[in-house]
Amino acid sequence: MGEMLGKDVELDVTGIAHGGISVARLDGRVVFVTDAIPGERVRARITEDRKKSFWRADTVEVLDASPHRQEHVWGAASVDRDPSQRAGGAEFGHIALAHQRELKRQVLIDALSRMAGIDFDVVVEGVPGDDEVGGTRWRTRVRLHVDESGRPGPYAQRSHTVIAVDDLPLATAAVEEAAPLEQRFVGEEHVDVLSPSEGGARLIIGKQARTTVVERVGEREFRLDDGGFWQVHHGAAQTLTAAVQDLIDPALMDPRAMNLDLYGGVGLLAAAVGDRFGQALRITSVESDSRATDHAAENLQEWIGASAVTGRVERWIRELTSTANQGDRERLRQATVVLDPPRSGAGKDVVGRITSASPAQVVYVACDPVALARDIALFQEGGYHLDGIRAFDLFPHTHHLETVVRLTR
Repeated sequence: MGEMLGKDVELDVTGIAHGGISVARLDGRVVFVTDAIPGERVRARITEDRKKSFWRADTVEVLDASPHRQEHVWGAASVDRDPSQRAGGAEFGHIALAHQRELKRQVLIDALSRMAGIDFDVVVEGVPGDDEVGGTRWRTRVRLHVDESGRPGPYAQRSHTVIAVDDLPLATAAVEEAAPLEQRFVGEEHVDVLSPSEGGARLIIGKQARTTVVERVGEREFRLDDGGFWQVHHGAAQTLTAAVQDLIDPALMDPRAMNLDLYGGVGLLAAAVGDRFGQALRITSVESDSRATDHAAENLQEWIGASAVTGRVERWIRELTSTANQGDRERLRQATVVLDPPRSGAGKDVVGRITSASPAQVVYVACDPVALARDIALFQEGGYHLDGIRAFDLFPHTHHLETVVRLTR
């Protein structure tokens, strides 16, 4: 092994894999290849050949292009550049927007079928306004890494090489304008550029003191730390609010039950439930970041029955389910549970605790289709089934997508 490293090979690309990488075969061996589209023939350079089961490669020339190929939306990431010098973060930028969504759909339904045995079709929906601008100008937050000379830029794909760029087409105009691409930040690791709903764009350099920013969703305002978690696409918070409201089955919703918002952040989805089901709602939002929980308490203050708790979800739900009295257990059985876990998913422990509490319905927001499918399989073992699904292209020109599902027992 090792003798193929750096060599160029011709590959027929047959499919798409999770992670935005295409799949080809070379003498029966699987090769994962970047910057290609299923159906293409490409010349690719082998970047990893140590694993017996698969190799990795980067496209260096397109020999037979897909009809879905377009000029890359970001020149800094184009296939014309040396693979080590291509900016990361726009790995689908060479694919027409509608076909990106089709590939994301394939990854999602393949994961559901393979890991959860579910045959459920779904359309990946765009955010209103994205098609008109070709899927650009959506990022309200960008992290620029800093190289040894102090120059900021994105990392190259799957490496820590900082790439010098002179534009940021996925960023909103305000973020691109504020991005200090020509400045130097010697001794810093990264610079964050963000443009919240109010107050204009700003930079966060290194470990400077946090300030509070305001994000608006419809008529509602949310306060959070400038470095705190918020959906990146300018339309994502509104899209997910509407999707969660849509997927909660009102026939199964009891506002006075022990409703839960797990991994609740600053209270976005708890507020979505509150706006749909009114002032009498009882809901507990659980989040491990105490700064976010402080903001959630403020953001949810108009619902007397809403509370924000700081705690690791797995530990908090274990305590809840093991100490619940008869009345609490009954209120949990009537409950709606909303969860929006990190990319790795909720996992066996948390899913097991939720299913043992046997709530009326679970609405799960997921940014990783494979982790979602694995968790759905765990919910199925606990007596729940997939009852509704929507998918959204909240990250155009990347492989990421957001999926919202309803699970009922």
